[in-house]
Amino acid sequence: MSEQQAANRKLYISDWHYGHNNILAFDNRPFKTVEEMNATLVERWNAAVHPGDTVYVLGDMFWCNMQEAISVLNQLNGQVFLIKGNHDTLKLGQYQKYFKDVRAYWILDKFILSHIPIHPESLSRWKANIHGHLHGNSLNDPRYKNVSVEVVNYTPLDFEEIRSSYEMV
Repeated sequence: MSEQQAANRKLYISDWHYGHNNILAFDNRPFKTVEEMNATLVERWNAAVHPGDTVYVLGDMFWCNMQEAISVLNQLNGQVFLIKGNHDTLKLGQYQKYFKDVRAYWILDKFILSHIPIHPESLSRWKANIHGHLHGNSLNDPRYKNVSVEVVNYTPLDFEEIRSSYEMV
C-alpha cells in the first residue's frame, strides 16, 4: 500500500457510548472505569486512524454533554462522518457543526452503512450491510457486518478488510 493510499483510508466503528458509565456493566466492557474506557477509545482511534483518513461512525458515539464531545472530536485523527444512531437525539444542526457530514445511512461501493441493521428483504441490491447497534451480538447472516466497538476491539475497522472478505465469497 502506498503512503498516499495509507493516508486516505475509510474506516468504520459504532457504539462508542463515550461517557456512558452504565455501558460498562450493560455490555460487560473490559474497563474498570468510564474514564479508562474513554481514554482507550481515543487512544485506539488515533493509533488506527491517520490524519488523512475518513471514519464513518455508525451511531451512538457520545453519551456526554456537547462541550465534552467537541473536546473529544478535536483530539481525533481523520475526518469524521456520523450515521445517526438511536441515541443521537440532538437536532441535525447541532451535529453538522462538528462532523464532516451527518446522514441516516450511507452507500459506499455497493455496501449500505446504517446504525441499525436493515431488513433482510432490503439487502438484495447491496453486497452487505455494515452496521452497529447490536454491540457484542452479531446476526447469523454473512450479509451483515457488525462494527460495534465490542466486536472490533474498540478500534476502527478498515474498509479494505471488509471489502476483501466479501470479494472472496
